[in-house]
Amino acid sequence: MNIAPQRIATLHYVLSDQHGQVLDNSRERQQPLEYLHGHDNLMAGLERALEGRAAGDTLRVTLMPAEAYGLRNELLVRRVARSAFPVADLAPGMRFQTPGDAGPEIVSVLEVDEHEVLVDTNHPLAGQTLKYAMEILSVRDATRAELAKGHPLPPGTQASDVEDKKML
Repeated sequence: MNIAPQRIATLHYVLSDQHGQVLDNSRERQQPLEYLHGHDNLMAGLERALEGRAAGDTLRVTLMPAEAYGLRNELLVRRVARSAFPVADLAPGMRFQTPGDAGPEIVSVLEVDEHEVLVDTNHPLAGQTLKYAMEILSVRDATRAELAKGHPLPPGTQASDVEDKKML
């Protein structure tokens, strides 16, 4: 069975930056990635590269910044009031998840003084060329429940379970 829309693919990957530094390795974490193809669960460039592949296939994909997490936008680096942060020991390098216009976004702390904090709301990997080495472990048809929810679900989840939760 090949990767195609409405199918769940399970794969291991190693993500590296343009210099070869490993940023993430699903095999080391013993946690393969499972995603629903064609439902924007992955970056479009990765989905295009995986389309038509089958269990046992391996591939390498390089995504330029515009295909990955976008180009860096210096307008997304700004100063905010220190009082906007709930922690007392705020320090450069810390990251927080905050609500954004298009969903949750990661805020990286760059500088801290007693009144203001310089933050960067660019994705931490914005502006970087990313390299993926992938091995496809399995491909299967998505269940009705997974199609209704738009992503893989734990085994045994029924479509009625998803509908019941939507009504709450």
